[in-house]
Amino acid sequence: MPRYVIGLDFGTNSCRSLLVDVTTGRELAGHVFPYPSGKDGLIIDASEPNLARQNPADYILGIEETIRGAIEKGKLAESGFNASDIIGIGVDTTGSSPMPVDEKGQALCFQERFKDNPAAMVWLWKDHTAYKEAAQITQLASDIRPQYLSKIGGVYSSEWWWSKILRCKNIARDVFDAAAGWVEICDWIPAVLTGELSPDKLMRSVCAAGHKAMFNPAWQGLPDAEFLDRLSPGLGSLRPRLYGRAYTADNRAGTLSPEWAQKLGLSPSVAVAVGAFDAHMGAVGAGIAPGTLVKIIGTSTCDILIHPSSQPLQDIPGVCGIVDGSVMSGYYGIEAGQSGVGDIFLWFVNTLVPERYGRTPEEQFSGLEKTGSALKPGESGLLALDWNNGNRTILVDARLSGLLIGQTLHTQPHEIYRALLEATGFGALVIIDRIEQYGVRIREVVNCGGLASRNALMMQIYADITGRPMKISRSEQTPALGAAVFAAAVAGSKAGGHDSVGAAQKAMVGIGREYRPVAENHRIYRRLYSLYRQMHDAFGTQEWSGRMFNIMKELLDIRDEVRRPA
Repeated sequence: MPRYVIGLDFGTNSCRSLLVDVTTGRELAGHVFPYPSGKDGLIIDASEPNLARQNPADYILGIEETIRGAIEKGKLAESGFNASDIIGIGVDTTGSSPMPVDEKGQALCFQERFKDNPAAMVWLWKDHTAYKEAAQITQLASDIRPQYLSKIGGVYSSEWWWSKILRCKNIARDVFDAAAGWVEICDWIPAVLTGELSPDKLMRSVCAAGHKAMFNPAWQGLPDAEFLDRLSPGLGSLRPRLYGRAYTADNRAGTLSPEWAQKLGLSPSVAVAVGAFDAHMGAVGAGIAPGTLVKIIGTSTCDILIHPSSQPLQDIPGVCGIVDGSVMSGYYGIEAGQSGVGDIFLWFVNTLVPERYGRTPEEQFSGLEKTGSALKPGESGLLALDWNNGNRTILVDARLSGLLIGQTLHTQPHEIYRALLEATGFGALVIIDRIEQYGVRIREVVNCGGLASRNALMMQIYADITGRPMKISRSEQTPALGAAVFAAAVAGSKAGGHDSVGAAQKAMVGIGREYRPVAENHRIYRRLYSLYRQMHDAFGTQEWSGRMFNIMKELLDIRDEVRRPA
């Protein structure tokens, strides 16, 4: 009999479930649940644009809604399907998205006195309110604990665990003092499903711990209490209330609690995997292997590689982390990414695109892609920096912003749109160049996510800019599929699953379309990329010294050459 697993993917605005056949990888059904709280699922503050929080009650509603919805759709898709055929559940989430909890592991915002306090909710990955705290952490670690920064690219980010906890201590002391501990939501949701919520017992993900919380066995886990107290007196007292061990996602967090089994109509023997971040599980769902860069493209982009942990690996400045086991056991996981990609395009369409390109956002995107595709590289005379939401890699600076250069009185919206696409492609190449500079060869790129599968212009531009083929994952839901792969592995072959992540991945994952670079386009983009790097270093680094007088002139020269070839 066929056996199935469920991947739960908790994103920025919604969560989804994916019901997958463990033998073939067939995606039988899925269900999406938009978060009901706030604006598009986000708790925001008009007076503080860097704030982005989430209500954890939405996750609990989402678990039930998405799993029950997928089961009902599965019955319609397959006449012989039964919920008893489901053997495992895997979970991926955004991150770093930590949350203060009480001694029972429940969110502080579930208490009456904190129910409307954003500081007692989930500090979502895209919350950048802690940029000052991040700079403070970077400075102190550079001075007295440089090893803490060596595995995370040399700079601590405002998106990450300690920055947000320190920010909470600084601006919401009542919440900080009331918290028995802090938990990443990728750890909390499996704990909810298994019923083991106690902060000192729930299983913490090495993915979250290593990439975002400066956890490393080389220094006995988390940063030491002396360092934390130097950051802020009293912060060190939190350390004993956190954790000293972290687990790879191929470990069981437990089995489904009787309460959740009854609520979902599943067996309490269903295995629940340790959670991890969406990008890392998405990489597994896209077929990651040594030499393969996986780009998970959405509102932002996460880039993931793996490198055998048995082989030497240099520290790579500017990446988001190098963590043993964060993607797959036996490999270092290397994480990088861009803070704004799909968000930039959506901002442009929602704010600046006239109705002649279409009445709805969908029509406008279609119109922009059609007219933008007719342009040649360099034809618009435009060049942009893709920092509208800061820079995640390699500058690690949330206070950088976007830039568009080369506009004239003749500039059209579709030219700007193409320049924004190109900017994200140039940003992607900066990351590739940095990683290869430190000895990690990138032979192929696999892209996944809705943008990758639906935006052919973007993928061709990426191929032309990087000079590498752009492969597209067979699945559009690779984070959920990756979570399902881990679910199949922790369920095990005796239950009808697989005995390893590699075996599950081989059976359940595949590649779809491929875009190949055009040599002439790549030649022009190499010239544009050199100008992009000049702007990148000039606006993004303190060390740069030089001139930018040439940039506008060279953009016009390239434009004229493309428009009037000899």
